[in-house]
Amino acid sequence: MRRALLGVSVVLMMAASAAYAVQPDEIMSDPVKEARARDLSRELRCMVCQNQSIDDSEAPLAKDLRILVRERIAAGDSDAQVIDFLVARYGEFVLLKPQLNLHTWILWLLPPLVLAGGGAALWMQARRRRKSAADEDSALLKLTAEEEARLERLIATQAPSDSNA
Repeated sequence: MRRALLGVSVVLMMAASAAYAVQPDEIMSDPVKEARARDLSRELRCMVCQNQSIDDSEAPLAKDLRILVRERIAAGDSDAQVIDFLVARYGEFVLLKPQLNLHTWILWLLPPLVLAGGGAALWMQARRRRKSAADEDSALLKLTAEEEARLERLIATQAPSDSNA
């Protein structure tokens, strides 16, 4: 029981430290605008941490970006306008999920193509192995001309003796 309680408290402490990167002085007074800001912050990449959203990151640059998002929302920008502003300023790298457009197709299409190519290569290799194994088996079953002649002689010598028995 004590170990389970300790485990639960460790997990809660770890979750609490990652979930509360937003400082109290950053939070907007309007809960609707704050919810929009949090949603947008979850879509934006921390340029320092790179695999965290600015909502989760405690880096100073992430804090600056969170404040910038809140300022743009307070100025009346829509979510799309805030995203467009940040993309224009920092490039598409600021987005955790890149948008699907002409110059990001390779990001979206390369993983499935590599996976399909690997699957096709494995399938072809398995077919080759099966075919070579079948060829080996059939090669083992084929007799040379000398072996066939010897087999014919054995059959010819054995046939009359079987009828006498």
